[in-house]
Amino acid sequence: MINSFFHSEWSERLLLTGCFAVGLVLFSFISPISAADKARFEVPAPQTASEILPRELISGPHYKVREKVAFYGYMHTYVVDSDYGVFEVTGDLALRKLIREIGAIAALQDIKKSQAYLNGIKSAASQPIEFGANMITDPVDTISGVPKGVSTLFQNVRTGLRTQSSRGEDGKMAQALAVSSNKRELAGKLGIDVYSTNKVLQKELNGLAWATSLGSLSVSAALAPVGGPAVAAVSITRTAQQLTDLVTQLTPQRLRQINEQKLQAMGIASDLSTRFLDHQSYTPTQATIIVVSLEALSGAKGRDDFLRYALSADDEESANFFRYTAEMLSGYQVKIAPVQDISVFGPLVFAKASNGTVIIPLPLDYAIWTELASERVPDAVRSFKAANPKVKKYEIWLTGTASKMVKEETAKLGVQAQWNVGSVIEFTD
Repeated sequence: MINSFFHSEWSERLLLTGCFAVGLVLFSFISPISAADKARFEVPAPQTASEILPRELISGPHYKVREKVAFYGYMHTYVVDSDYGVFEVTGDLALRKLIREIGAIAALQDIKKSQAYLNGIKSAASQPIEFGANMITDPVDTISGVPKGVSTLFQNVRTGLRTQSSRGEDGKMAQALAVSSNKRELAGKLGIDVYSTNKVLQKELNGLAWATSLGSLSVSAALAPVGGPAVAAVSITRTAQQLTDLVTQLTPQRLRQINEQKLQAMGIASDLSTRFLDHQSYTPTQATIIVVSLEALSGAKGRDDFLRYALSADDEESANFFRYTAEMLSGYQVKIAPVQDISVFGPLVFAKASNGTVIIPLPLDYAIWTELASERVPDAVRSFKAANPKVKKYEIWLTGTASKMVKEETAKLGVQAQWNVGSVIEFTD
């Protein structure tokens, strides 16, 4: 998908309006560009994992990151070989999440080898049950790798349940909801996102959730050999654990209700709230992180503008971009100064803070000064400056870092920069 963004005239237009254009725009804080300035730019080139990553992340139990890393000017795309297949993931933060998930997959597969699990599924297999096609499907993936008849994650239970047992509808609903509840509990104890798009992880979670719900195996007994969360080489942060607890303790329907209430309290119009919460690119986890982050910006204007911009997400990578941007804004609010106003000009988010600074949050791995950025993005910054002539101080906040040329150019422009803001802000990945 990423390659297609860079090999057509249409892709260039997408870059200017889509969120990935942000990776190309941090160098536009200038007045009209001279011909000499336009001639000065960098061309993206592949990078290597050994240069980018700390040694402990390059390989570990059950996985190894390939040395060649694709790079197109803003994010790293990694290919990871594992005992459970080959994964491709875009973003340094996303890689850390994948490594945790690989550890969870290993733990889940070990559980399925235990005698307790085998005894549990024997009990489950004796219970005849069939779920009809009218049930709402999982937002991420349908259940796979479990006995025939269990065909959905049970976000909601409607008509269509069929069973050979004599129990009433309430019993069938309770049985279905138990699978969903146990799956969330398993994910929470493993420190992973129950709504992850990792299909291998979903298969393992679904299988164990079925066994613990319909069989004689309890969640606590199943996880006894694991010993708690953080089963992978990458530990989970306090903020991430709090978010995991929230997402895993509530049904998707209740989570959505809470998010709707929070957005309403912020003054977000109901139609915009609905469009955002219905957006197919956002999992319940991503949507919740954005809502909670915006809620933290108490009293800030322009949160509706941010949500409208977030509607432009069209895949997991762009959804993550908006999620991390929202976390950067709330992190600035907590660590530095309250955010008072959020504006969107072109592909950039501008946040005015009470300390007189405007920050431009950019969740990028590594920024370079590209030709496209030098030619096409300055209009966004000029428009913001024209609308806000009294602002004197700008800061770029990057989750990663930038090339020497970027640092030289931004220094010439008098723009202060904060690199590696993950050392200041706790992200949920």
